Amino acid sequence: MLNQQDNELMCRTGAGTPMGAAMRRFWLPVAQLADLPEPGGEPKALEVLGEKFIAWRDDKGRPGLYAEHCLHRGASMQLARAEGDGLRCIYHGWKFAVDGQVLETPNVADPKFKERIRGRTYPVREAGGLLWAYLGPKGQEPAFPKWPFMEQDDAHRINAVAVANCNYVQVVEGLVDSSHLTVLHASGLAKTNGVDLDFAKKTTHMQFDASPAIEADETDFGFHYVAMRPSGVGRMARIASFIAPCFVANPNGDLWFAVVPVNDERCNFYHVWWNPEKAIGVEPLRGQQLAFVGLDEPTLAKYGMTAATCDSEAAMDWRNGYRQDRAQQRAGHFTGFDSFTQEDAACSVSSGALRDRSQEMLSTADIAISRLYRSLLACARAARDGQAIPALDAEVGRAVGTFGEIGPDQDWRTLVPHHKIVSGPARQQVN
Repeated sequence: MLNQQDNELMCRTGAGTPMGAAMRRFWLPVAQLADLPEPGGEPKALEVLGEKFIAWRDDKGRPGLYAEHCLHRGASMQLARAEGDGLRCIYHGWKFAVDGQVLETPNVADPKFKERIRGRTYPVREAGGLLWAYLGPKGQEPAFPKWPFMEQDDAHRINAVAVANCNYVQVVEGLVDSSHLTVLHASGLAKTNGVDLDFAKKTTHMQFDASPAIEADETDFGFHYVAMRPSGVGRMARIASFIAPCFVANPNGDLWFAVVPVNDERCNFYHVWWNPEKAIGVEPLRGQQLAFVGLDEPTLAKYGMTAATCDSEAAMDWRNGYRQDRAQQRAGHFTGFDSFTQEDAACSVSSGALRDRSQEMLSTADIAISRLYRSLLACARAARDGQAIPALDAEVGRAVGTFGEIGPDQDWRTLVPHHKIVSGPARQQVN
């Protein structure tokens, strides 16, 4: 368990908080490219780490990310007009380029005035179907990450995002918790039998063992952990990697997550699948994959897990029983939720908007959860104390999730020999 002070330190990410300062030092996905306006289109409002921003493309298609309020007198740039090479505030007509250059100040007679000021913009990159932004101190950007999915075009990649009305740590916990899969997703895993989807084929064996052997190591990028279940004469080892401050490489090897705080009680849960050999980003495979895991638009909207519905009556909460279908449960479904995504979200959201971890009771199944807390707290404390932030300079693209069968005495780390272990191992106590 964590005391209240450490829980707050780990979970709070707004401006001026230690964890918020740490997160702002990394490149973070702030939107899906598919959700951005067209060149010259209407500006789009975003909230990230408790701060509001405006995303926009100029007439040449270049993306820009602005602090919400105009440099001049603070009117919201959400009200601004897209005009050719810039975005014009409607209050006094000041016009800004995507890089922050002030193009026009029509209410100021001095023509050189605009050369002495800059708009409050942030560095952005487009990669892997996502808009990435650096929100930290100017001139201190780390190297831009190179994730495997960034090499794939839209036809060989699936991007999806779900909105979860809870603190980001609660969602990440579910991604590094292998023991819940067999229990919570029992009905969903049963449906994987005979399904011709890569995701189904790689997860079907997990329906048979709810207590895998778990070990974890601290690494230069965060930590990796393994869940090992019996398989034939050996063991099936599934290795997940947590990459600070909010990324997870799933053991399937072709699935990557980012859990980015919108604020302290809401987060955007990004999913990326990729396959260089198969056009998974094209119908019907794209739709089949998203529907199977509950990331299709109708299912997300039904549970209030989209930007348009997360504040609506559809959103899962105490008053509507988190939208659990008890009739479906009585008919034999274990949870009464549509799919994997909704089952995970219900458990994360129902534990509170920002969970009090001083009341939790961890077990030997929660080794990776403890490692997660340690990793996040190390980032927050380093930012607070002016020290080097862990993982900031790590080659994160080398961190992978993977799985494979190993012999009874084989070290699972042979599946990830390129991972740089800093400290380890942590393992379950076996009686």
